[in-house]
Amino acid sequence: MTDRVIEYARDLIARRSITPDDAGCQDWLIARLKTQGFSVEIVNQGGVSNFWARRGTSAPLVCFAGHTDVVPTGPLEQWSSDPFVPVERDGQLYGRGAADMKGSIAAWLAAVEEFLAEHPEHPGSIAWLITSDEEGPAIDGTVRVVEMLAARNERIDACIVGEPTCVSHFGDMMKNGRRGSLHGRLRVKGIQAHIAYPHLGKNPVHLATPAITELAATTWDEGNEYFPPTTWQISNMHSGTGAANVIPGHADIAFNFRFGTASSIDSLQARVTALLDRHALEYDLEWEIGARPFLTPRGSLVEALSAATREIAGIVPELSTTGGTSDGRFIADIADQVVEFGPINASIHKIDENVGVDELAQLARIYRRTLEKLLHV
Repeated sequence: MTDRVIEYARDLIARRSITPDDAGCQDWLIARLKTQGFSVEIVNQGGVSNFWARRGTSAPLVCFAGHTDVVPTGPLEQWSSDPFVPVERDGQLYGRGAADMKGSIAAWLAAVEEFLAEHPEHPGSIAWLITSDEEGPAIDGTVRVVEMLAARNERIDACIVGEPTCVSHFGDMMKNGRRGSLHGRLRVKGIQAHIAYPHLGKNPVHLATPAITELAATTWDEGNEYFPPTTWQISNMHSGTGAANVIPGHADIAFNFRFGTASSIDSLQARVTALLDRHALEYDLEWEIGARPFLTPRGSLVEALSAATREIAGIVPELSTTGGTSDGRFIADIADQVVEFGPINASIHKIDENVGVDELAQLARIYRRTLEKLLHV
């Protein structure tokens, strides 16, 4: 299986699919899936390439979700080799997307092909959900396929998102959920004036500082079994005209909550508003929901993937909900169970991104063994 996985990974890495340009990755995948008996629906929108492929009509439906797009390379002169010419060095495969996440796609493809060769009349169904807009705005990507499936009440029993999840050793971590993300854009209003006549103005920075201090010191919740405590952080703050002798008329503050299931969006918004009102600020506040939290407790998917990892890699993955967001947040709306599992993530989005050749071979075997467990063959 190793040769096949690496061949597939090389073919994908060689395509310059910087988000949202798919650069032919999905056509390459679809051609192979059709030879394996998958029916394919193309769901392109807004310059984004997506597809849904399914083999079988019965339950359980086991899905692999992933993205063919990659982040920009950064300075080419800093790469040891061309990021879109895959190269093996010292047991590692180098190239943009090697770990995030063309390697996982290659591993799942090899796993599915071997599984079908041995179990052509398998029970249940196997599906693929692939987008070219995970690394970008994610507006016309996975969410559009999810909307299509939801409209016809097509649900997924178990979904594996191929994100790179491992930290120090291959197999050491599985994501069984992700925190939500809530953005706030706050404008604290003051009165602009000459800085030598402060009695004629109201400095919004001075007014906002006690509230900001309290917001930063607030314990929003204690977290729970699966999620760490909610955090609040300022990402940007701006005030002033650029002149050294003007009291600004307003202060703009952008902040973000990362939260689990111990707090709700409504409760966080209400607490912020109450705090600002208590400080007697005059303000405007706009909210944007970046992602809602999702969680898959221990069950058939977590147990099958954990057991397969133990059998193949000799390690039981830790369950974690840390990190940023992923397309799992969309898929959770139509899937009973969603987890993320893939290679080591140490080099993702970096110069000289790479993945272990042996990692990909083991990952393919783990994916195949998980399929066998979930489909009971």
